[in-house]
Amino acid sequence: MAERTQAILEASAFSRLIEALVRRGYNVVGPVRRDGAIVYSEIESAADLPAGWSDEQDAGRYRLKERGDGAIFGFALGPQSWKKYFHPADVLLWSAERENGGFRILNPPAAPRRPFALLGVRACELAALRIQDRVLLGNPHTDPIYQARRDGAFVVAVQCTGAAATCFCASMGTGPRVESGFDLVLTELLAGGRHRFLVETGSQRGTEVLSELACAPATGEDRETAQKAVEEAAHRQVRNIDTTDIRDLLYQSFDHPEWDRVAERCLACANCTMVCPTCFCTTVEDLTDITGDHAERRRRWDSCFTLSFSYIHGGSVRASGKSRYRQWMTHKLASWIDQFGSSGCVGCGRCITWCPAGIDIAQEAAAIREANNHGNS
Repeated sequence: MAERTQAILEASAFSRLIEALVRRGYNVVGPVRRDGAIVYSEIESAADLPAGWSDEQDAGRYRLKERGDGAIFGFALGPQSWKKYFHPADVLLWSAERENGGFRILNPPAAPRRPFALLGVRACELAALRIQDRVLLGNPHTDPIYQARRDGAFVVAVQCTGAAATCFCASMGTGPRVESGFDLVLTELLAGGRHRFLVETGSQRGTEVLSELACAPATGEDRETAQKAVEEAAHRQVRNIDTTDIRDLLYQSFDHPEWDRVAERCLACANCTMVCPTCFCTTVEDLTDITGDHAERRRRWDSCFTLSFSYIHGGSVRASGKSRYRQWMTHKLASWIDQFGSSGCVGCGRCITWCPAGIDIAQEAAAIREANNHGNS
């Protein structure tokens, strides 16, 4: 790829970007305000975006609030991740209809009608996409559903210029700066009474789209302002996980009393796995209608927090809430490294925000480390 190009797109012309992607045949999906949260949905114009809205997040808490300006990406993260487009929560594997005394098998199309263009992908979410690519595409047996939906996707990333109280991507090395994995990356600038975006290309496709947007050249001042805004986002993060030897630390802490303490609060509701951008566990269900003329097999998201997930002949391997939380956290921060070569956590903080009991993975990791250090001192 040639040297990256940088330009300035005025906020008033933001719809041109969406229009250019639609002309190229993409199904544009991005953030919208709905049901008291910012979620991902189809985007037709800039009017669909949550301009002027931000969010307040903490352990077990999420609220939207008005910013008082027109910032389009002036929020952190909502409850949904981009995996819902590539690794859907509920997908039909096949169906069958009774016909002439037998059954006719109907296979659904694997690929969506149009490739996706993701609008507003943060650095931690790009890291999550890389992890899901490794899990679902990086093995000899790939997931054809994921591959068909992932192929050809166009990524418009956004640099974080703010941070929620639950963000800790800086400590995980996954943000807040977007470094790679995008076609275009935007930095939203509101300084000096102007609302504009510094746009940077990351691929040939991105360069072609940028050429249609009638942008002005970026100045050194624009680049400096953008860089400072991202650096400030990192400094605003109040949570962190010390990842030093964390794999061995968790492996050595199987009988740590912290697991009992967290189990007293954990509801085993599976919220943390449902909002996590990297969790990939599924189950398969066979269904028939009341007439017996129609049957189908569906794949649906599952969670290691459900009692049935580890069920084998004789019962569940992990019958207690303690064992299920320990399995999730140890897999996410330790055994994932053995399986896939990286942590399974990108520091997005969703599991903290959307836990109804306010359980904080960063605090739990720190508690285990502190007790371990105290025991070895």
